[in-house]
Amino acid sequence: MSSWAVVTGASGGLGEAYARELASQGFHVILVARSVDKMEVLASQLLASHGIETMILPCNLSDPAERSTLIEKLDELEIHTLVNNAGFGTMGALGELERERIVNEVELNVVALTQLTHAVLPKMVANSTGTIINVASLAAFQPMPQMATYAATKSYVLSFTSSLWGEMEGTGVRVVCICPGPTDTSFFDNAGNGDVMKQRRSPEQVVATTFDALRAGKPYVVDGFGNKVLSKLSRFVPTALLVRAAAWVGTR
Repeated sequence: MSSWAVVTGASGGLGEAYARELASQGFHVILVARSVDKMEVLASQLLASHGIETMILPCNLSDPAERSTLIEKLDELEIHTLVNNAGFGTMGALGELERERIVNEVELNVVALTQLTHAVLPKMVANSTGTIINVASLAAFQPMPQMATYAATKSYVLSFTSSLWGEMEGTGVRVVCICPGPTDTSFFDNAGNGDVMKQRRSPEQVVATTFDALRAGKPYVVDGFGNKVLSKLSRFVPTALLVRAAAWVGTR
């Protein structure tokens, strides 16, 4: 029997694309998100297309109590692959945003990702096999006015995952951080402005880049040539200029 793969944020967008790819590789897939109806549709499609088993675990990952319940369930299973895809951003000046939304953003993008990684890692190391995929963003490489919290959380994901990659060398556990640029998902609609950054890559392109990087043994990868170039600018451009440029781009 094939191993289990967990995908968070599995009700659409990148999460759905990761679930489809893992199912095509023969993994049984655990879908984690809040939208049960969407996950049920996806689960039935994965069964019909690939004949794999699915498990739907509804969870609001920004809620500590619900996260704890999810982790207890995962502890009972042999998890081979974890895709920490769930996350969201918020557009607007920090002082004008709702406090609860900012707290939830940090809980989901940082705390949940860290806790889930910590939960599955010991068994992976003990079994000398496993894969952890953490989804960051092009925003991880620079400050972003009007998306300050989001950029900061994704910088954490990049640093955390790169460090973990170093810890896992020689253990048989693969770790990679994928840093997409603008992607054709509902992210910007949920963030508050679906009309910005219209040049977007597809979820399938991001997923393909992820697995290419895993096979190459890279600690992280930026999806798309143009995005790769942008990610390197922070090394050479003064911070003040970089911040002003990011603010300008964010309105386009």
